[in-house]
Amino acid sequence: MAAPEHALPAIGSELVTVAIGGQQFAIDIMVVREIRGWTTSTPLPHAPSYVLGMINLRGAVLPVVDLGMRLGLSACVRDNSAVVVVAQIGGREVGLLVDEVCDILTVSENMLQEPPDVGADGLDDFVRGVITTDEGIVTLLTLDGVLPPAMQDAA
Repeated sequence: MAAPEHALPAIGSELVTVAIGGQQFAIDIMVVREIRGWTTSTPLPHAPSYVLGMINLRGAVLPVVDLGMRLGLSACVRDNSAVVVVAQIGGREVGLLVDEVCDILTVSENMLQEPPDVGADGLDDFVRGVITTDEGIVTLLTLDGVLPPAMQDAA
């Protein structure tokens, strides 16, 4: 049985690190299905601004979310260097647009910390913890809140 998405990963777990707007974020490798280059998506009428549209992935139609916009940051650059991380979120596959995939981190003892309490509503919807590295701080994401509520219900 998989650990709950909001629990911190166990020692030895692997995380995929991605860059968005110059910041580093980590995603549990167990939810990542594949990584592919950016291709233009087909817009969905009346979708939230962070839902870029949909793509066809070997016959399956997936929504694509600009992860930068969804996190309240700047939009990811939509060019040949951009990457779509296909992730399993709540029983469905979703494309997450990021600026680049950086590395794979293996969780070691004392690496993960709870996020600081900044009194922000909704922080728990996106942030599971923080990781300190020699290069800086990496934010460990939870993907539970990435989809719009109506799409979460449909998943």
